[in-house]
Amino acid sequence: MENLELLLHGFTIAVTVPHLALMVIGVLLGILVGVLPGLGAPNGVSLLLPLTFGMQPVSAIILLSSMYWGALFGGSVTSILFNIPGEPSSVATTFDGYPMARDGRPTTALATAFGSAAFGALVGVILITFLASWVAQVALAFGPAEYFAVYFLAFASFVGMGGSAPIKTVVALAIGFAIAAIGIDTVSGSVRLTMGIDELVKGVNFVVAVMGLFGIGELLIAVEEEFQARAVSSRVEWREVFRALGQLPKHGVALLRSAAIGCWMGITPGGPTAASFMSYGIAKRFSRRGERFGTGEVEGIIAPETADHAAGTSALLPMLSLGIPGSATAAVMMGGLMIWGLNPGPMLFVDQKDFVWGLIASMYVGNIVAVVLVLLTVPVFAALMRIPFVVIAPLIVIICAVGAYSVSNSYLDVVLMLGFGIVGYLFKKLHYPLAPLVLAIVIGDKAEDAFRQSMLMSKGSLGIFFENRLVTSLVVAGMALLLLPLALQIVRLWRGPGEAAQEKARII
Repeated sequence: MENLELLLHGFTIAVTVPHLALMVIGVLLGILVGVLPGLGAPNGVSLLLPLTFGMQPVSAIILLSSMYWGALFGGSVTSILFNIPGEPSSVATTFDGYPMARDGRPTTALATAFGSAAFGALVGVILITFLASWVAQVALAFGPAEYFAVYFLAFASFVGMGGSAPIKTVVALAIGFAIAAIGIDTVSGSVRLTMGIDELVKGVNFVVAVMGLFGIGELLIAVEEEFQARAVSSRVEWREVFRALGQLPKHGVALLRSAAIGCWMGITPGGPTAASFMSYGIAKRFSRRGERFGTGEVEGIIAPETADHAAGTSALLPMLSLGIPGSATAAVMMGGLMIWGLNPGPMLFVDQKDFVWGLIASMYVGNIVAVVLVLLTVPVFAALMRIPFVVIAPLIVIICAVGAYSVSNSYLDVVLMLGFGIVGYLFKKLHYPLAPLVLAIVIGDKAEDAFRQSMLMSKGSLGIFFENRLVTSLVVAGMALLLLPLALQIVRLWRGPGEAAQEKARII
């Protein structure tokens, strides 16, 4: 009941003319980011981040979150109309979305995608509304050992459930830890890993890193792959929109199942991309028309879109309640909170109630705004895909360079941004995950501080991580996730190659 009262108070903050205007601006910018190749939600939010430094935190987070919703919707537009996923999480939407559009039903495909996405986002926001305060209250009892255990669980979750090769995830985390360690050690006060460069004493700015990793890195990939867009009709027929939306309740089981998968993958570090693929695969297996998936099947659009948006929304729950981002974009937003002087975690719900509940209320309104605007602007943004990439690419580089320089008026930040762009490119080419790297950069120093504080409190004894049920359960869960890939590999070897091949054939 208290949560509902706080939510109503949040609506009084979110539903004001300035904040509604920011939602519209954010959603439009987000759709643009989602539509244009070479950009994405994490990079779009990071590019906009420097412009929010002078804003009030509530206004700034509403603008950034609205851009996030718009980018998720925009990625669906290009997936369906052009067979080009504007977002990695929209790849699975192309499997049935583009065939349906090419078959002369683009309006049905778009309306189905947006309706499913809105439902998934709504479920994610409801989850945050009712669980955020409870998670935060539990976290109020945390000390250094408990915080390190939570960080350890987050890192281990990426290894055990992140979807990438465990060794590659560990490498990405290790690189992120090394980057987070650059600068002054907050415990001893010593300077580390600066290589004699005085400007690195302050550390590597998070915004500079993400603009390079996502902006320049994605741009280099896009240049190499030479995007070619083959558009189908982008005209929206409103009668068909309402008919397609009216058909969604008939697929209630798929909607609820996909929303549950998305929320779970959002709270854990699986993320929207893994959620959309998992949801699509499960829907194909359980659907009566599974053999028709890939030819323009409605459930083939519902499943990935619902899970994608449910995961993208619910990823903000661990970020707000525990200070642990559930996705790359949530990690970027968490960096923004720190820049604005706010510390994500349980105390945020005590000290900054207006901020937290204003943000949660804006999620409800922002997603409605996003659905309306994306339907109205589909023809306009589809036309942008016809702009030559040789025009778009330099603009992205200029935006990234200006954004990096504006962080602290340092040319070194521009150089670092370009360096991170090369790292992002190599990660993409070698199929290394970027999300664990971003997570380690954001909270690597926090995890280190919590561990060292725990060691000081226990005089060097690791027993502090097993002294009560809470910290013990978190550590044991982290160890289980860390060892999960090894256990699965042992099971595969024990079953033998013949039985494994039979199982694979049966699944296919």
